[in-house]
Amino acid sequence: MRLLLIVLCSAFGGIVSGAFAIAFLWVREQRSAAVLPHFISFATGALLGAALLALLPEAIEGAGASGAHGVGLSLLAGLGVFFVIEKLVLWWHAHTHEAGAGDARSCPQHADDADRSPHGHRERQAHHHREHASGVLVLVGDSLHNALDGVLIAAAFLTSTSLGFVTTFAVAAHEIPHRVGDFAILVQAGLSRPRALLLNLATGIASVVGAVAAWVGLRQALGVLPYALAFAAAGFLYVAVAGLIPGLHRRADPLTSAMQILLMTLGVAVIAVAAAAGRH
Repeated sequence: MRLLLIVLCSAFGGIVSGAFAIAFLWVREQRSAAVLPHFISFATGALLGAALLALLPEAIEGAGASGAHGVGLSLLAGLGVFFVIEKLVLWWHAHTHEAGAGDARSCPQHADDADRSPHGHRERQAHHHREHASGVLVLVGDSLHNALDGVLIAAAFLTSTSLGFVTTFAVAAHEIPHRVGDFAILVQAGLSRPRALLLNLATGIASVVGAVAAWVGLRQALGVLPYALAFAAAGFLYVAVAGLIPGLHRRADPLTSAMQILLMTLGVAVIAVAAAAGRH
């Protein structure tokens, strides 16, 4: 029964959240552009709440006083791992971009002349290759990211059902705006909208794979579960602090800032209520 819940919730976090994200495509661009930043603010609060009010307290309680140092090390290791993963993704993307730019720089002519020359053809090819590489990067990165989300969901469910639902909600909340951006990149990379939609949803299967693998592995080693929860908390903290919050700072006018604080507080409050209800 618990395995079925893990599979269903990891599918919700990885696949259904992608489907919800596509709903933004049927909303007028001006309106979706206005709504999405608010959703990101709420997702930021949900991630912070899940990490600090649900996952980390459960990890500390499960490890006990003697394991508190190990929980701290797991939290630190998790932050380091997510930092390295992001660095690798950024390096790969930058390397691809620079390689394409190098091809483009081989053309000494102006853009108008380039369009009619062999050099211009190479420049267009380089641009196409860069966009294609960005699409591949998104698919690979999403698959790895979703697999990690599945591991986090499984670890939470192995601790308690309520914690599993809280973690699933936090994963889905930050996946929806993430998937909207990824879909746009895939379409820009030359994929048709139906194919981009299908591939975007298909990467969510990795969440189920990661969840089942974690269920098999962690069930055999329940002693490491508190440290897995601390690692999960580190992932949520990193995504919120390094991934989402910098984007929120791009708009600093008082009204937008007040709305961001309100929605972040709402996200934290929803998680706090859900976590408190699960303890009773």
